[in-house]
Amino acid sequence: MLVLGIDPGTAITGYGLINEKADGQYEVIDFGVIRTDAKQAQAERLVTLYNQINQILLLHSPASCAVEKLFFQKNVKTATVVGEARGVIMLALAQHKLEPAEYSPNEIKQAVCGYGKADKSQVQHMVQILLSLPELPKPDDAADALAVAICHLNHSRFNAAVKQAADKS
Repeated sequence: MLVLGIDPGTAITGYGLINEKADGQYEVIDFGVIRTDAKQAQAERLVTLYNQINQILLLHSPASCAVEKLFFQKNVKTATVVGEARGVIMLALAQHKLEPAEYSPNEIKQAVCGYGKADKSQVQHMVQILLSLPELPKPDDAADALAVAICHLNHSRFNAAVKQAADKS
């Protein structure tokens, strides 16, 4: 199953595509970031993000996807801008008939590192190990997107096992 993980942002959005092979091993298909120009108006940046997400979806046709939930701390302006980026991403996914799973940063860190408060470098190292990458995935946003995809694959495996067990009883 090919899964697209997305770490949303307006300036930088990370994406990662991981295929789960028949033997359960993970294979990295693609990862990277979408950058928008800070000199552009917000609406133009959102159009760029939307168009790039659409290109990724058309190129790879993932079977499933997951997006990191908005983590709100103190900066309302940042939260609003990231929320707008998430909305554009969700629109593109819906147009491709994908219903994204959503995971909080702590859920993602727990699934990848076994610790919900792991720092960025721990997440990068675990993503590198879990995906057998020759070097750390960079930038951080791309590593985070791969972590979102790993989290989703792990949750999907668990949910499938639970369903299978329930069907047997």
